[in-house]
Amino acid sequence: MAVVPQPLLASALLALLLAAASAADTKNNPADELVSLINANRTASKASNLADNQGLGCIALQYIKAYEGQCDQVGGNKKPVDSSFIDTFAPNCGVQTASLAKITGRLLACQPTYPPPAQAFDMLIADERSLQVLHSKNHTEVGAAVTGTSGGGPYFWCVLFSNGKPNSSFTVEGGVPKTAHPGCFSGNNDECSGAISTGVTAWTLVSAILFALAGAFTL
Repeated sequence: MAVVPQPLLASALLALLLAAASAADTKNNPADELVSLINANRTASKASNLADNQGLGCIALQYIKAYEGQCDQVGGNKKPVDSSFIDTFAPNCGVQTASLAKITGRLLACQPTYPPPAQAFDMLIADERSLQVLHSKNHTEVGAAVTGTSGGGPYFWCVLFSNGKPNSSFTVEGGVPKTAHPGCFSGNNDECSGAISTGVTAWTLVSAILFALAGAFTL
């Protein structure tokens, strides 16, 4: 049986270490995953694919924050007033108010523990009304967001739909939305902060590889 020389083994493990560290900077965004599920469901139902708008996604995160962590208010009569989009949400995201378009649909869900995108989709599309919102022909764009509260639960998911024109509505000043952590939103490869638990992190892999690397030098 061939024996791999220690320098080669160490080099291979070091390459894996660097790849895992890089993964920490490119991890999947659960809000983007939710938008993918939404578009897959729409196209399967013969509805159009929706543009993923980062400005609208950031506003969806601001929409969540307006609930101030009150999960019991979701589905009730409480919801942000329409003027909040101009007065609060757009400025907090750096979205030009002149580029705001009509919101044609809203979906919001909340629960104490973190639901991954597929489970969140089922929570958001829970009845005939929400299914009609999902498949509406009035939409052209979508933005999604997810966040926890105070470093933990409850966890909110929000989807906003609009009939705006892609690349000209919900335009972000400078092309990059303002930082809006905790949480993350779709359309800009934003990384979720620690408020979202997405399973095994890249740094868990890094620790394992470092342990193996140390073992390689003791063989």
